[in-house]
Amino acid sequence: MSEKLAVAVLGAAGRMGSEAVAAVEAAEDMDLVAALGRNDPLETLVSAGARYVVDLTVPDSTEANVRFAVEHGMHAVVGTTGWDAERLGRLGDLLDGSPGTGVLIAPNFALGSVLATAFAAKAARYFESVELIELHHPDKVDAPSGTAVRTAQLIAAARGEAGVPASPDATAKALEGARGAVVDGVHVHSVRLRGLVAHQEVLLGGPGEQLTIRHDSFDRASFMPGVLLGLRQVAAHPGLTVGLDGYLNLND
Repeated sequence: MSEKLAVAVLGAAGRMGSEAVAAVEAAEDMDLVAALGRNDPLETLVSAGARYVVDLTVPDSTEANVRFAVEHGMHAVVGTTGWDAERLGRLGDLLDGSPGTGVLIAPNFALGSVLATAFAAKAARYFESVELIELHHPDKVDAPSGTAVRTAQLIAAARGEAGVPASPDATAKALEGARGAVVDGVHVHSVRLRGLVAHQEVLLGGPGEQLTIRHDSFDRASFMPGVLLGLRQVAAHPGLTVGLDGYLNLND
């Protein structure tokens, strides 16, 4: 039998973190060696013998957590938001000095969501209009969601490559925010409502037709197959990968 992956979970007391702890413990090819909360020292990762780190913490601490992991030769799978271009650039520079280490930063680990985003990007080049609606629980701290931002970015890139112009919009007067946020030219609307978990719709419109691509996560357990897939694949993908689609051969 091959050696088990020595995994540590950061943010283990949170809702996503507790799900990850249970998923790693249930995986036959993994060994949970540490489950750290907010005030636990990162040095515990070294003494516990962690080789893989799952970061499900908060934006203020995620960069320092991942930097610590990389500096100690640990692969990292990251679901925490807040990774803007500047932070990603610093992480890329750090990884240049650790060529055997892999980091996956994924805005969403639900496989259905990753597939829906990929399908939307492929479809968007064939439709005149496109907008996004993302719906989450009211405890979510960021808007739009990281998934919606990445979806909009991929849609915009696909439309740009195909030479598709911006979606038509004759709006000349509107209350602030009525047309949502704009991400790379794509309008994104955020809903925060009790009872929701994580949901997204991509609305694509053309003459006489509409295509809706929707994904729903009804339980945080939906994210765990993607977390486990990331842990199993990250060592085979040294350097920085943004988006779980990078491990699914969806861009070929």
